[in-house]
Amino acid sequence: MRLTFGVDPGLTGAVATLIDGEPGPILDMPTVDVDGWGEVDARAVVLFIREQRAAHPGAYVSACIEKVGARPADGGTSAFRFGQTAGKLQAVFEVLGIPTTRVIPSQWKRHFGLLKTEKDAARLLAITRFPTESKTLARKKDNGRADALLMALWHENTQLGSHLTGDNQEHAA
Repeated sequence: MRLTFGVDPGLTGAVATLIDGEPGPILDMPTVDVDGWGEVDARAVVLFIREQRAAHPGAYVSACIEKVGARPADGGTSAFRFGQTAGKLQAVFEVLGIPTTRVIPSQWKRHFGLLKTEKDAARLLAITRFPTESKTLARKKDNGRADALLMALWHENTQLGSHLTGDNQEHAA
């Protein structure tokens, strides 16, 4: 059994779960107010991940987080805050002992034929790939959920191969 997390690290992103390649629970990125700024609620993410692991004992658990970077048009504060959010999420998976891959947007989007498409194209593709999630992905603002699902799927399709055979099952915890 595989339990794969895909993470769109923005404050409007999400943590999506694939269970043997099919969608499981999705957590819209939980946030807390810290000194007037919204930040990722790392504790809520940890609780979500632990809950999924407990529900699937023995599963090989892994994750994929979008690798973010500053864009030339971003202000320094905005880029710093986005990087801080991504770093918090990476730390969550590291502390929980979950092997994690980071992927730049162009890499996973190229895999799905989404380069140079409208932002909503990923959501529409996720609905096509996972029709059972059409209600979960019904609104344009659900694009963070769709991106997280597709990153988890990219991870399973391109990164897991040999990790799921033989003696590598000890990573299931």
